[in-house]
Parts: sequence; structure tokens; C-alpha cells
Amino acid sequence: MSPELNRVSDGPEGDLDEGRRVLQIEAQSILDIAGRLNGTFQKAVAMMLECKGKVIVTGIGKSGQIARKMASTLSSTGTPSLYLHPAESSHGDMGVIERTDLLIAFSYGGEAPEMGPLLSFIARKNVPLIAFTGRNESSLAKAATVVLDIAVKEEACPLRLAPTSSSTASLALADALAMAVLKRRGFRKEDFAEFHPGGALGKRLTLRVKDVMHSGDALPIVGLQEDMKRVISLMTSKDVRGVAGVTDDKQGLIGIITDGDIRRRLEKSTNPLNEKAADVMSKNPKTIDCNELAEKAAFLMQQFKIDRLFAIDRQAENPNRPVGLIHFQDLLNAGIR
Repeated sequence: MSPELNRVSDGPEGDLDEGRRVLQIEAQSILDIAGRLNGTFQKAVAMMLECKGKVIVTGIGKSGQIARKMASTLSSTGTPSLYLHPAESSHGDMGVIERTDLLIAFSYGGEAPEMGPLLSFIARKNVPLIAFTGRNESSLAKAATVVLDIAVKEEACPLRLAPTSSSTASLALADALAMAVLKRRGFRKEDFAEFHPGGALGKRLTLRVKDVMHSGDALPIVGLQEDMKRVISLMTSKDVRGVAGVTDDKQGLIGIITDGDIRRRLEKSTNPLNEKAADVMSKNPKTIDCNELAEKAAFLMQQFKIDRLFAIDRQAENPNRPVGLIHFQDLLNAGIR
């Protein structure tokens, strides 16, 4: 048994030192690869952009887990992709590969025996190959159209056995390639949202103000000369209470009345109930276009420390007419945080 296996652990007091050591080695491995990037990386990007079919990613063991992650990342960022298990491929799964496809293979040593039949198959079909490997003289490297070097100086494992630095470096370089392709494709947030409709992320990127706003009869709207008795009655009877919008004779929003406006008016007037909406309102209220993302409404409310926003439609014939009202609670209920 090796001296390393016989070595006694330093105990809890050495945990932080060990954690820092591993992180530093893995971080340096990534920096080393970044420093070695050259024209082969650009060729790999070009190959992916030129691919007319799908990108098939393969690998076994830890490399297989990295391959699965890359396939998932590519599929969610505009590049149709799937993971192919190299051992299963020899039992019929090679049928998924078409001549228009591109294969990406991960193998640090480049000699995984399960990869052999797959490499022979794509050679016969003339399918291009991008290899992620740490051995430029390996069988995988020799079969590849482009080789991306993932060699590391050392594994972070204290036994120098478990893939640590090498798997981390592989994942980082795979992400770098995927993001370079994303950028070249002009992939946008809106495109990303189409592939992520579920959960909070999908809502943040797809939910519009018009999807959650109160509209129609639920809108508390009054004219400039409306009696404050009527205004207060309206403010307490609508879905969104404690607020009313004030419009001019062209139905354009020019003011807003809130509970705070009424309290402040009480300090200046002995009987604000006999006054008109124009006397109490705050002018030039904040608004948001109904077609904006709901997330932007949340941002504006937080920025201006308000909890309600009137929505307008800037594409309408009357772009100043209020078409909706959104409350911060509506955003919370919709899953916007």
C-alpha cells in the first residue's frame, strides 16, 4: 500500500487548508487552458456554426457526465444537441448519427475502449469530430478534425487518482465553447426564454405586464373635476384599492391619487372631501408600457419605492391612455421576485 494511502488525515483543523488547496489547483488548471487557447478553438466554433444537423456529445465515466452537461447547455442555447453513450452506441444507438451531424467526444486519456467502434463509424460516415483530450497523441486525438487540449499539470485529488482538475477543466472549456457559439449565433434572452418556459426563470423572461395587470372595469380612473367623495369610493371598491388614476379630457393619464396624497391633503385642507381630484392628485405619475417584461415593472417599483404602476400602450392611437394597473403583490403572486 502506498504511503499516500497510509497517511492519516489532519482532522477538522486541516479541512480549510485542503479545500483551498483543491480550489487553487483547479482554478490554475482553468487559467492554464485559457492561456493555451489558439486557432483550434476558433475552428471548433466554426465547425459548430457550420453544422447542418445536430451536435452529438459523447464520453464515458466522469467524461460522460461532462458530455451530458455540455449537450444540455447546447440544447438550451440554440444548438440542437444530445448525449450518446459510447458503449450503448455499439448496440444500435449509432443510428441516431447522420452525415450532417457533428460529434464532440470527451476522453482525457483518449484511449477509452468503448469509444473505438464509434470512432470507426463516424470515420466511415465522414462525420466531423471535435475531441476534448489531454493526450494529443492518443487515438481520439488522431481521429479528430479538431483537438481541444484539456491537459492539466496535476489532479487536485491528494491521491492523484480521482479526476478533479481534469474534469473541472473539461467542463470549463466546454462552457467556453458553448458560450462562444451562443454569441456568434446572436442568441438573445428572448430565445433563451423559449427553451426555459418553466419555473421562475421562464416567468422572468416571458411574463409581460399585460399578463398580470388589472384592466377594463377593474381600473380606478377618474376625471380632473371628479368629486373626492366619488374618488375615495372608487379607490375602495376596485380590485387594486388605495389608488386612482386621473385623466384629462383626452383620456391621457396626468395624475395619480393614493392614500398618501389624501393624508397629505388633510394637513392643508379642512375638508378635502369637497375638493376635486385635480386638487389632490400627484402629477406626472410613473407608467410602464403594457408590453414590457413584468420583471421591469418590479425593477421600477423598487427603484422609485412605489407599489403600483399604471400601464399604457405606447403603440396605441392614444399612447397616454391608461390600459392597466399593476400592483407589486401581483408580481409576487406571479412568481416575479
